[in-house]
Formats: sequence, structure tokens, C-alpha cells
Amino acid sequence: MTVIWATVKDHGGYIDLKSREGEGTLIEVYLPACGESVEPTGPVALESYLGSERILVVDDAPEQSQIAANMLGKLGYRVSTVTSGEAAVEYLKQAGADLVILDMIMPGGMDGLQTYIRILEVAPGQKAIIASGFSESQRVKDLLELGGGAYVGKPYTLEQIGVAVRRELDRK
Repeated sequence: MTVIWATVKDHGGYIDLKSREGEGTLIEVYLPACGESVEPTGPVALESYLGSERILVVDDAPEQSQIAANMLGKLGYRVSTVTSGEAAVEYLKQAGADLVILDMIMPGGMDGLQTYIRILEVAPGQKAIIASGFSESQRVKDLLELGGGAYVGKPYTLEQIGVAVRRELDRK
């Protein structure tokens, strides 16, 4: 529900929830109308975001890490996962990775920005993208200014994460 609320909020909308015992729950989502026309884009060919590089997924929710690992594994990437920023820094000291996918909110330890700052100390120039279920905050913008790549909102599709990963890996 948090992801839905954040997505609706990001789009300038709101949610109205009514619930009565024995009658059920009514959830209404209100989004602002958009006067702009949007040109539909065709799907990206699967071959354009396949790879074999090493990717480290950093997410405090093991189920989120597993989803990302499964998706990226289907695209041919070699994926490792850790559940904290501290573990990510230690992993990179020992094994390295071509790309790090960072969750921004990781309670009880370093968040995505703090993790990336520490990563840059041990692996200058490390490529990273951000995957988060929350809106793009100032901390996300700060991480992007430090050299992080794309911001991908959760939940993401195979195509969204695949395109973001391939673009960041191919970025000079």
C-alpha cells in the first residue's frame, strides 16, 4: 500500500479510503487530468538489454532483492544480493561489481546515499542506479549528482529495470 500511496502522491493525486465492518472497503484513487498528449512508444527489444555483467543488489527487504535477482538473472546478468549498505561496502572491497542497484530507504543502517558515498571511497567511479518504492527525494537527487545513474521506482517491470541497467552499464 505504501508503494501505491507514494506513486499516487508523486502524480499529484490522492486516495480516499472508506471501510465498514461487514460491508467491505472502497478505495478510490484520484489523479489530476493531463491535457498533454503522450506519444506511445513501442516495446524495447529484449536483446537490447541483455548482459552478462556482475550486479550487486542492495535492499533491506530480502523478497525485493530476490525479485530483482530473478529478473536480472533472466536477462543474463550475474547477480549477488546484500541486505545493508554496510554489507555492500564490504562486498565491493572483496569482489567488486560492474553495477550496484541501491535501495534508498534501509532502516537501521546506512541509506542509499550514505552507502553510495562509502562505496565511492572503496570503488571510485562505481556505477549505480537507484530502485526505490518512495518518491524521488532530495537524497536521491544528491546521489544522482554524485554520479549515480537512473532512478527506477518500485515496483518495476523487467523492461524498466533491464533498460536502466543496460543504459548505466553502457554509459561512458
